[in-house]
Amino acid sequence: MSPNEDLPPCLIHIDKDGRWFHEGKEMVHRDFVRLFYESMELDEQGRYVIRWQGERCVVDVEDTAFVVRRVDRVQDGLLLHLSDDTREPLRPGTIRAGKDNVLYCRVKEGRFPARFTRPAYYQLAEHVEEHDGGYAVRLGGSLHPLEGLP
Repeated sequence: MSPNEDLPPCLIHIDKDGRWFHEGKEMVHRDFVRLFYESMELDEQGRYVIRWQGERCVVDVEDTAFVVRRVDRVQDGLLLHLSDDTREPLRPGTIRAGKDNVLYCRVKEGRFPARFTRPAYYQLAEHVEEHDGGYAVRLGGSLHPLEGLP
């Protein structure tokens, strides 16, 4: 597969809140959305690509395909509730701040970036403290610095 491979559009758009649209209409059947998430990859150019039934197409993504909708404290960590209806532990070393202090982390074994929704941002903030002139999240007795925060 060539890095300059020209792929057709899927005619699917994912907005910054993780909502999926096909040709302008919101996709409400979660089984289809989950299937597409499972079939998604990032190509060499950073494009979101769905590979399905031997075909590949490019998804139009406003920010990130995966969105953190909720953060819960569990034992010695934090559990992320993602837009693909899965849950996974937060990997604290992957948290970063983007434009306008929007928080992101890596999910799916680090393969994809995920954007925190405003509610998830505030839930994470409950576990953040100032440390050495910056900020860190405390998990399991350890402090994990957060990069890119003012």
